Parts: sequence; structure tokens; C-alpha cells
Amino acid sequence: MCASVVLWLASTGSASAEPAIIFELGGKHDKSFGQAAWEGAERWKKETGQPYLEFEIANAAQREQAARRFAERGGDPIVGVGFPQASSIEAVARDFPKLHFAIVDMVVALPNVQSFVYREHEGAFLAGLLAALASKTGTIGFVGGQDIPLIRKVLCGYEQGARYASPKIKVVSAMTGTTNAAWTDPARGAELARTQAAQGADVILAAAGTTGLGVLQAVKDMNLLGIGVDSNQNGLHPGRILTSLLKRTDVAVYQAFKGVKPGITQLGLKEGGLDLAFDENNAPLVSAGMRRKVDAAKADIIAGRLKVIDYTAANACR
Repeated sequence: MCASVVLWLASTGSASAEPAIIFELGGKHDKSFGQAAWEGAERWKKETGQPYLEFEIANAAQREQAARRFAERGGDPIVGVGFPQASSIEAVARDFPKLHFAIVDMVVALPNVQSFVYREHEGAFLAGLLAALASKTGTIGFVGGQDIPLIRKVLCGYEQGARYASPKIKVVSAMTGTTNAAWTDPARGAELARTQAAQGADVILAAAGTTGLGVLQAVKDMNLLGIGVDSNQNGLHPGRILTSLLKRTDVAVYQAFKGVKPGITQLGLKEGGLDLAFDENNAPLVSAGMRRKVDAAKADIIAGRLKVIDYTAANACR
């Protein structure tokens, strides 16, 4: 059993009826996916005044160990942040049918599990549109993390948005790897960004966890523009981050902590699960005209007037 989980729980007393959250590799302060989830838990804590349990895994074996230990201590609900935790959440949820669980970015079809999935292609469309509007070379880039359908879905939406803004735009793309390690390799991210810059890309979106931090650093060093992901990363390099594609994992965690509703919950632009970040850090980079085009496309997607292809549903992108 995971000794660190045991010691942590022992130091806090009984976990009965307290919600629990398990962060993926990269942790809760990754300035990306995990941090957004942590902010959702903190929002719940601030509103309720109640504590919650948490654990940041250091290796794959700890996923199920942490979920099981929280369940044994009565944690409810138990939230797994990230698709790699699906199998562990499923296994523990089967063994503890009276407790409630939630999983972010994957579906676990059990009567005591709420599965949060996102329409990432909608937000990525807006990011691609803005990237194309900002590009001076006519070429934009995309660095993904692990090569999985979810990231292909982001790329597909990004390409559609870019071509909606400029039909002749060129999009160059690369995935960091095929294993979970692809999310935590900033050096490789920087290398891929430099390669895409050599191909003419002057705006590069990083959809790669902490690997993306390397992408954004390289973009800053080359005086190009980057697009952050998950959390608002505009402030990492003010004036060099065009925007951030917000994937509001905080919304999922906050909703789960308030009370699990078993089944599949989809989050997109309409539900506030996705958006672009605009603040003082990127204000000089986004003209009023650019913002109007983004806002108009967002309104059309929400209203159903503008259809964005979902790569995972259509298995195609055009």
C-alpha cells in the first residue's frame, strides 16, 4: 500500500464524508491541467468551509492505491483527475458501490461514477481562429502531448478554426510521444517548438501538460507567440502568450464535490467548461476586431449555427 497516502491520512484524522481528489503526474501546481482541478477543490473548500483530502501521485502504481485508501477511510466522493486514472477509479468504485466517484476526461460506466468529458474541439476552434488572425507568416503550429484521440480532437478543432479565419493558413503539428511521459517533458516540448518555428510557424499552441511549459519558454525565447492550455498561462510570459485555451477541470471537480450525479456530463463552451483567456497580459496582442471575431464564432458554436467536427466521433478532420 502507498505509505505516503497512509501517513497523510493518519495525520489528518478520519476522512469520513470528506471528498478526495487524486492528482495526476505533474501534480496540483503544474500551471495547467492539475492546477485548474485544484482550484475547483479550493473553490468548494472556500464556499463550504469544509476540508478535503488530496494526493499527488508520483508513479502509476499509486493511482489505485490512493483511490482504494481513500475509499477505505470513507472519502466521498473520490475524484480522479485525468484519463489515466479511469481503470483505478473503475476498480475501486466496483468494490465500494455505496461510495461515489468521479473521473475527468474518461467514461467509467458504473452507477456510482460521474464521468466528465469535454468538447475540446469547440474551444480549440476559437484558439485556431485567433492564431490564424495573429499570424504574420501564414503558418501556425501545434505541439500535443501524448498521441491519443483526445489530443487529436484538440488539433482537429484548432485546424478548423484556423481555416475558418484564413482558408490558406498552414498548420504544422507534432505529438511529443505515445506514453504518459509525453506530458512531462519540457525539453522535448521546446525542441518541437523550435522545429515548428523553423518551418515558419509564428504562433504555436501547446496542448501537452508540463511539456507545454517548454514550448512556451521556447516561443518566448524566439520572440514568437504561444497559446497556453488548461489553466490561464498568459502571465507566464506576458506579451508572448496570445491566449490560453482554458479547459475548466475546476468546473468538474467543483461539481463533483458538491454532489456526484452518476452518468456522463459533457462540458463545452455553453456550459463554461471551455474558453479562451483574455486579461491584461495578452491585451496588447488581441485587437478589438480579433476579439469580435472570436466572440462571434463562440456565440455561433453555442447557438448551433457553427458546427465543429469532433475527431473522436467522426474519426476525420477536414
